[in-house]
Amino acid sequence: MITDPHIPDADGFYEAWLRAHAGLSDAQSADLNARLVLLLANQCGDQGGDQGVLLSCIAAASQGSRA
Repeated sequence: MITDPHIPDADGFYEAWLRAHAGLSDAQSADLNARLVLLLANQCGDQGGDQGVLLSCIAAASQGSRA
Protein backbone atom coordinates (compact mmCIF):
# COMPACT_ATOMS: atom_id res chain seq x y z
CA MET A 1 0.00 0.00 0.00
CA ILE A 2 1.40 3.37 -1.03
CA THR A 3 0.97 5.97 1.71
CA ASP A 4 3.38 8.62 0.45
CA PRO A 5 1.92 11.27 -1.88
CA HIS A 6 1.67 9.64 -5.31
CA ILE A 7 -0.71 11.94 -7.23
CA PRO A 8 1.05 14.27 -9.70
CA ASP A 9 -1.28 17.21 -8.93
CA ALA A 10 -2.77 16.36 -5.54
CA ASP A 11 -4.10 19.90 -5.02
CA GLY A 12 -5.81 19.88 -8.41
CA PHE A 13 -7.34 16.46 -7.69
CA TYR A 14 -8.61 17.65 -4.30
CA GLU A 15 -10.03 20.82 -5.85
CA ALA A 16 -11.89 18.83 -8.51
CA TRP A 17 -13.21 16.46 -5.84
CA LEU A 18 -14.52 19.39 -3.78
CA ARG A 19 -16.12 20.99 -6.87
CA ALA A 20 -17.89 17.70 -7.61
CA HIS A 21 -19.58 18.00 -4.19
CA ALA A 22 -20.75 21.59 -4.71
CA GLY A 23 -24.50 21.88 -4.26
CA LEU A 24 -24.98 18.26 -3.19
CA SER A 25 -26.84 17.17 -0.09
CA ASP A 26 -24.98 15.11 2.52
CA ALA A 27 -26.58 11.95 1.13
CA GLN A 28 -25.63 12.85 -2.45
CA SER A 29 -22.05 13.59 -1.34
CA ALA A 30 -21.85 10.23 0.40
CA ASP A 31 -23.13 8.53 -2.76
CA LEU A 32 -20.58 10.38 -4.90
CA ASN A 33 -17.78 9.32 -2.54
CA ALA A 34 -18.95 5.69 -2.60
CA ARG A 35 -19.05 5.67 -6.41
CA LEU A 36 -15.60 7.29 -6.57
CA VAL A 37 -14.11 4.74 -4.16
CA LEU A 38 -15.52 1.86 -6.20
CA LEU A 39 -14.24 3.34 -9.47
CA LEU A 40 -10.77 3.93 -8.04
CA ALA A 41 -10.67 0.44 -6.50
CA ASN A 42 -11.63 -0.99 -9.87
CA GLN A 43 -8.78 0.96 -11.49
CA CYS A 44 -6.34 -0.55 -8.99
CA GLY A 45 -7.65 -4.01 -9.81
CA ASP A 46 -7.39 -3.28 -13.53
CA GLN A 47 -3.71 -2.42 -13.15
CA GLY A 48 -2.83 -5.84 -11.77
CA GLY A 49 -3.55 -4.75 -8.22
CA ASP A 50 -3.97 -7.16 -5.38
CA GLN A 51 -7.22 -7.24 -3.39
CA GLY A 52 -5.06 -7.51 -0.27
CA VAL A 53 -3.86 -3.96 -0.95
CA LEU A 54 -7.46 -2.76 -1.23
CA LEU A 55 -8.31 -4.49 2.06
CA SER A 56 -5.26 -2.89 3.69
CA CYS A 57 -6.46 0.50 2.44
CA ILE A 58 -9.90 -0.13 4.00
CA ALA A 59 -8.25 -1.01 7.32
CA ALA A 60 -5.98 2.05 7.24
CA ALA A 61 -8.86 4.39 6.35
CA SER A 62 -11.01 2.87 9.10
CA GLN A 63 -8.34 3.48 11.71
CA GLY A 64 -7.99 7.09 10.59
CA SER A 65 -11.71 7.74 11.08
CA ARG A 66 -11.64 6.29 14.60
CA ALA A 67 -8.63 8.31 15.75
